[in-house]
Amino acid sequence: MEENKTNITVSATINAPVEKVWNYWTSPEHITQWYNASDDWHAPRAENDLQVTGKFTTRMEAKDGSFGFDFNGIYDEIKTNELISYTIEGGRKVSITFSENGNETIVTETFEAENENPIDMQRAGWQAISDNFKKYVEAH
Repeated sequence: MEENKTNITVSATINAPVEKVWNYWTSPEHITQWYNASDDWHAPRAENDLQVTGKFTTRMEAKDGSFGFDFNGIYDEIKTNELISYTIEGGRKVSITFSENGNETIVTETFEAENENPIDMQRAGWQAISDNFKKYVEAH
């Protein structure tokens, strides 16, 4: 019997057209610039094969070298400028929608929670990354 999965949703409204938002979300040279939840972390490496069954890996590390891990998964569905869904290591599902609203784009991520950390902590971490993405896109 499958346990009930808790889904967590975070979002950001970015003052940029969806094509730019999509490009910055999916291009490794941009991912390494924004994919961190706090200033003491960074993403020194990112690889992205953006197609169904394609794989992605983003290396996340504390800047002081004390801890790091690879965030990776396999794409399940891609609709350019609209939707990305993937399964991360461990089998959890993630879905990201890109909704254009005039010159703004709303990026909404829904992910299955893991069982190691409190829900609020997971939501806060993913929201911090989403907020960092918004700052990066709007600054460039």
